[in-house]
Amino acid sequence: MKKLLFITLTTLFISCSQGIHPDFDANVESIKTFLELQGTEADLQAQLDLVHADLKWQPAFHGSPQIGKAEFGEYLKGWHDAMERVVYTPVNYLPGVLAETGLPDGSVRSYGKWTGIHSETGKRWEVISYHTWDFKDGLIISGGDYFDAGGLLASLQEDTPPPSEE
Repeated sequence: MKKLLFITLTTLFISCSQGIHPDFDANVESIKTFLELQGTEADLQAQLDLVHADLKWQPAFHGSPQIGKAEFGEYLKGWHDAMERVVYTPVNYLPGVLAETGLPDGSVRSYGKWTGIHSETGKRWEVISYHTWDFKDGLIISGGDYFDAGGLLASLQEDTPPPSEE
């Protein structure tokens, strides 16, 4: 009987611990709101209201160190100023896990495609991306953007003549 009780409790623990984290759906909705605000450029403060004061964010630019909430606001504003009609089309929203345990932790991951128009040149663009968002107290506490931001911006510059040979 003792053995049967142990097996039952172990099975119940494993099956419950492998499911979706109870905060995952609410966190996905927060991310959808955050991304929609990025595209509309309606209210930078509304985006920042979804971010924890202790944020640690990894920007998309090569060699960039992690940034805090104030720098993150500048990073978002830079994208707002440089781009118009920005839309994020997700392929998916995936549950993240704690690295130490492999168990769902309420974090959100997403592969998707950004599209828009470069403000200065009027060029249309698209870029495939991957993003991570970790949460604390219902707010984004850490994460990052993973795409070729430098390549994207370089592709949008006005065409310049090649250097002359001397």
